[in-house]
Amino acid sequence: MQNFLIHRFVKNHENTKSPDVRQAYGTMTSIVGIVVNFFLFAIKFVAGTLSGSIAITGDAINNLSDAGSSVISLISFKLSNKPADLEHPFGHARIEYIAASTVAIIILLIGVELIQTSIGKIRQPSEVDFTWLTAGILVFSIFVKLWLTRFNASLGKRIGSSVMKATAADSLADVLATTVVLISAVLSPVIGFQLDGYMGIAVALFIMNSGLGILKETLDSILGQGPTEELAEQIENYIDRYPGISGIHDLVAHNYGPNRWFASVHVEVDAAVDILVSHDLIDTIERDIMSELGIHLVIHMDPVVKDDPLINEYCQLTEEIVTAVDDSLTLHDFRLVRGSAFKKIVFDVTVPYNCKKSDQRILDEIEAAMKARQINAVITIDRSFLTKSNYKIKKSRTL
Repeated sequence: MQNFLIHRFVKNHENTKSPDVRQAYGTMTSIVGIVVNFFLFAIKFVAGTLSGSIAITGDAINNLSDAGSSVISLISFKLSNKPADLEHPFGHARIEYIAASTVAIIILLIGVELIQTSIGKIRQPSEVDFTWLTAGILVFSIFVKLWLTRFNASLGKRIGSSVMKATAADSLADVLATTVVLISAVLSPVIGFQLDGYMGIAVALFIMNSGLGILKETLDSILGQGPTEELAEQIENYIDRYPGISGIHDLVAHNYGPNRWFASVHVEVDAAVDILVSHDLIDTIERDIMSELGIHLVIHMDPVVKDDPLINEYCQLTEEIVTAVDDSLTLHDFRLVRGSAFKKIVFDVTVPYNCKKSDQRILDEIEAAMKARQINAVITIDRSFLTKSNYKIKKSRTL
């Protein structure tokens, strides 16, 4: 069914980086969600009304909210594909994150309302007229929601959509919620105690937990996250393939919606090479990475002296000192300043966020080790902007 829908409604479906293809995927999944959830709402609402079960009725209302969420998703995919304009030069793709947050808030409100209704049912319990037809409807809805979960999760992963992933998580919560309702309906007559209100609360908690998870994920994206380990490695490996690149460091990347990455990085080149030649190389890399990976990359060029034995000696000693302070630290932008009566080394140290030591303590320990060897040093502490704080740019080397 999934492949049929993709081939039928998504043209050029393999080009998932294309905004138009993403919109086609989003439109298709949203319409499927609207149709499926409204159908489930209708049959569950009838079953809940006939049986008098607040849990089944609440589950039906949850499906109606899911249909409404799919409408929001449909609108968000349309708006997020709008081209950049004067007021929004980075485009409108972050609307997708806002839409996912809206879906999460709706889910939370539905959960709160269901808890209030369920408490009333506990205080004033009533008989539930459960039939095998009702059971069949619930079992059928479970299988439909399992398919919808897989459908949204698969396509969400394919195009990197937070809205689809949120819908998949919500559908999985619905599966658990409906299963709880079914168990309640079967067990209540057997044990002679009405579980309906209690199971309604359980359903509400499932729903709210799903909403909180979705809200956290989308708020993280809105607040701003660094590049993933996979993206950092992809950028590094791409730049590394060009002859004349000696090192890579200080990668900073941020997005303005799915697949809308903007990045900057420092690239080390041989100082002995003509600066115009190195500049042409940098321009070529920037154009190529935009063309092939769709990443807006700005490269800062760092000339590095390679064939000076004294610089090599000081650099090796400095690397030993820095890694002795903490083996997660990395060294870059190393240079030796010579005077008539003094020598001074200047370098930067990158500190990952998982390092337990404070910046000041790291600076103090490195300076103390330098002074013990009678080395005058100017040190700058950098913080890594990588999401995975234990990841290091492997190509980063000064000499």
